[in-house]
Amino acid sequence: MSTTSRTATSRTAAFRSAVVRTPGGPDSIEIIDVPVAEPGPGQVRVAVAGAAVNPVDLALAAGVFHGMGLISQPEHTGLGWDFSGTVTAAGPGADLAAGSRVAGLVTGFDRDYGTYAEQLVVAADDVAVVPEGLDLVAAATVPLNGLAVDLLGAGEGRNLLVTGAAGALGAYAAVLAQERGWRVTGLARAGDEKFVRGLGAGFTTEATPGWDAVVDGAALQDQAAALVRDGGVFVGVRPNAAPPAGRGVSVHAVEVRADGARLAGLLDAAASGRLPARVHAVLPLDEAATAHREVAKGGVRGKYVLRP
Repeated sequence: MSTTSRTATSRTAAFRSAVVRTPGGPDSIEIIDVPVAEPGPGQVRVAVAGAAVNPVDLALAAGVFHGMGLISQPEHTGLGWDFSGTVTAAGPGADLAAGSRVAGLVTGFDRDYGTYAEQLVVAADDVAVVPEGLDLVAAATVPLNGLAVDLLGAGEGRNLLVTGAAGALGAYAAVLAQERGWRVTGLARAGDEKFVRGLGAGFTTEATPGWDAVVDGAALQDQAAALVRDGGVFVGVRPNAAPPAGRGVSVHAVEVRADGARLAGLLDAAASGRLPARVHAVLPLDEAATAHREVAKGGVRGKYVLRP
């Protein structure tokens, strides 16, 4: 169960953040008090409204990235990548006023704090303003989802299979790839057919080999890579764990980076309804471990969002 560690720092000068000291799954998540920091040049401080729970967070809590040697934090590692919230303070040169509604991304594995927190200090260039038509909590589901398609390039009428097409990343890939000229088919469970077809994609519950490209939103890895034709393109979603290249297939793994300008376009698309911003459930920060357990069961449609 999650535990709360209190420090001598007063509540007025501290905020709460979820971290992992010794990874061991959901039970290793702790809520600790962190001293408030003022934003420096080009930075803003954001009061977090929502932080999405992603499979990468479950992997971090389980020690996957510790085991890969990607984490060397001496005390604890922060959880959470994408967030939404309201700017409360801006440093010199940051062109965002207090009160601005924003969303953004905190990248990397080797960091002491993440987005599972009451506050964040981030670079102003790494966030984007949330359009008025988009709910602020729903906006927290957007930043991490629209990145895989950037590795595909122009489709020019070629055939693309998206695995896990009813999931958050898969659904975004299905929509955005069509805008780049790909003929998209989504691989998902039979019960998800209406949703996937509603994205404008074809639908299948079983895929045979021969696709020009595969975006592996379901993280099937080798199984999905085998569906790509010789000389095709495979885009995986597990950082540092792409299947081996072969048969002339170009193999890529999504490497996430913050991009405020790119994110602004995704938020506009979500506000217009072109991209689905689906919230499955909202839980308080104290229930981060519960959210991890629920996501681990699989089959979740939409994101769990933690709200401080």
